[in-house]
Amino acid sequence: MDMTKIRAVVAEKSVRSNILVVGDVMLDKYYSGEVTRISPEAPVPITHVTGTRETLGGAANVAHNIALLGAHVSIAGFVGDDVHCRTLLEKFTARGIDYTGLVRTNRPTTTKIRVIGGHQQMLRLDFEDASAVDGDYMKQYLSYIDGKLNESMDCVIISDYGKGSCTEFAAQHIIRAAHDHGVPVIIDPKGTQWAKYKDADYITPNLKEINEVLLEPIANEDFDVEKAARYVMRKFSIRNLILTRSEKGLSIVHGDEVTHIPTHAQEVFDVSGAGDTVIAVFGLALAGGLKPADGAYLANLAASVVVSKVGTYAVSREELLAVLDREEGVTA
Repeated sequence: MDMTKIRAVVAEKSVRSNILVVGDVMLDKYYSGEVTRISPEAPVPITHVTGTRETLGGAANVAHNIALLGAHVSIAGFVGDDVHCRTLLEKFTARGIDYTGLVRTNRPTTTKIRVIGGHQQMLRLDFEDASAVDGDYMKQYLSYIDGKLNESMDCVIISDYGKGSCTEFAAQHIIRAAHDHGVPVIIDPKGTQWAKYKDADYITPNLKEINEVLLEPIANEDFDVEKAARYVMRKFSIRNLILTRSEKGLSIVHGDEVTHIPTHAQEVFDVSGAGDTVIAVFGLALAGGLKPADGAYLANLAASVVVSKVGTYAVSREELLAVLDREEGVTA
């Protein structure tokens, strides 16, 4: 593990990286409070709301992570003409994220509202239309991506949450266009139709997601993980695979090499957004010239910060450098 180079990428090279994030853009809203009694109207808890929070979710959270780490990031996706879209745009502006690739549609902006009592999520409300996007909306989306690839992009990240932006046609168009420009593509997958990710450079499923495409689910053990990863890579023509494994960290299968990286999380409160952080930090690492195994190590460190927080959370460059300091102190 080249800690000097890893630190240099986070501290210096990240500011020179240009990353394009495409996919399912979301807004996450949280209402948190205290529960002290049951409603007399129905057998449900009454939450006395003491705080509200709105954060970027899905592909927007990936872009948020990258922006906080200092890189230049552009985002492409679909939004509606509604108050949730306006909130997204305000947050993109505040974080310096280029959102000119957002296509306005007649669909609602994908939004998830969560009600939390203490540390327990009690209710989620979803505003969305998850049908496949096509027609003029898709043409605008892909045209923007083609144009960005004519600029100097270091990496393309596809964040698929199954909300209609990542059809097989769109995914294959983006992968081919990126490769025509020599740009690697990293995909956070969703669902079982992984044929649409054919020829992707990296795919970053978690254990649940990879089990959904296997004939039989695997145990969370190194040998089983490696065997399953190679099967999936052959079946779907995917070049490399990073598997996030919850309490066992993550594994990267890169060519003939396999690296298993143990978790660094001390206490897990919420895994929301951890996959977004992994793919964002790994993309940044690739853009900065790190070896894939070193990039996976850095992504795993960043994820350890995220799972210790409640709700969707993005890691800043300062936080990641502090974690690297601790790691260097432990290994010194």
